[in-house]
Amino acid sequence: MTYAFLQQYWWFVVSLLGALLVFLLFVQGGNSLLFCLGKTEEHKKMMVNSTGRKWEFTFTTLVTFGGAFFASFPLFYSTSFGGAYWLWMIILFSFVLQAVSYEFQSKAGNLLGKKTYRTFLVINGVVGPVLLGGAVATFFTGSEFYVNKSSMADTVMPVISHWANGWHGLDALTNPWNVVLGLAVFFLARILGALYFINNIDDKDLVARSRRSLIGNSVLFLVFFLAFVIRTLLADGYAVNPATGEIFMEPYKYLTNFIEMPLVLIIFLIGVVLVLFGIGKSLLKKTFDKGIWFTGIGTVLAVLALLLVAGYNNTAYYPSTNDLQSSLTLANSCSSQFTLRVMFYVSFLVPFVLAYIFYAWRSIDIHKISEKEMEDGGHAY
Repeated sequence: MTYAFLQQYWWFVVSLLGALLVFLLFVQGGNSLLFCLGKTEEHKKMMVNSTGRKWEFTFTTLVTFGGAFFASFPLFYSTSFGGAYWLWMIILFSFVLQAVSYEFQSKAGNLLGKKTYRTFLVINGVVGPVLLGGAVATFFTGSEFYVNKSSMADTVMPVISHWANGWHGLDALTNPWNVVLGLAVFFLARILGALYFINNIDDKDLVARSRRSLIGNSVLFLVFFLAFVIRTLLADGYAVNPATGEIFMEPYKYLTNFIEMPLVLIIFLIGVVLVLFGIGKSLLKKTFDKGIWFTGIGTVLAVLALLLVAGYNNTAYYPSTNDLQSSLTLANSCSSQFTLRVMFYVSFLVPFVLAYIFYAWRSIDIHKISEKEMEDGGHAY
């Protein structure tokens, strides 16, 4: 169990968590459709309760993703979360709005009113996916920061990394390709949200509108997703000389990564096929309600492959456009070998956590949400 193996192992774990997070954004995608699909109060209530029973999974995965990054690649955590803090603070604030909205919208005597809290859910449904997608895009397009590890010896200000401008992360939105991936993630989240409603809600009218919403969102998702992927494959990438650690620009780097890692390419292609299959069959077969699982698994595989391409095969996973040699790689930004080794054994608990999530998910969804259930009372948002 070499140091290099542990670095690659933990990049795989972080990438898998990131891929699961993108799938779980179906909660945000479903909330963004609240006023589009919910034409009656009963329909809005069913939609809110459908996503409301899963929002903790998304929030927990987001926190776990950040925690895993902090423990395994602390220099990324201090550089991105510490430098691009406005971007991350807006993301986190939108998720706090979501949590507050679920808990207080139906409370007696709330000051803001149910519609305001539902508007907060829609805001989270738009802002969360777009900004998270834009943040992930910087793994390929780069960010403006510089790193100076010798600053550790500075007793006055021992800060290793600094952001190179005053925007502190909001500058990511000035790169159109970051916005393109952010919009692709947004429309994918809406697709997943619609597929989840089809699977989780027992109401013919609402399910029919959810199916119709797939058409426009799928077209827009494909336009933005294919544009970003094609541009990334044809663009210069941030390569690392394994002997010296020097970072340099290499033509078609990410395309080369796919070619030199055929297993990752196969995972990516299977993921794309599953995403399209889940959407297509849900559109063509009106009784098919399992599209969320095909498209969801496909989403996890495709995003996992993209993140692996960003970090594996001697690639700088967090490039600096301000100072090329400040770019972060698996080798120059990871924790100590001892820390990675200890966490390696702790990670064996992950399958048990996943098994619990699977059990809890099935227990919650043992019956589809219906208008009658909302009328009968019980726990309802």
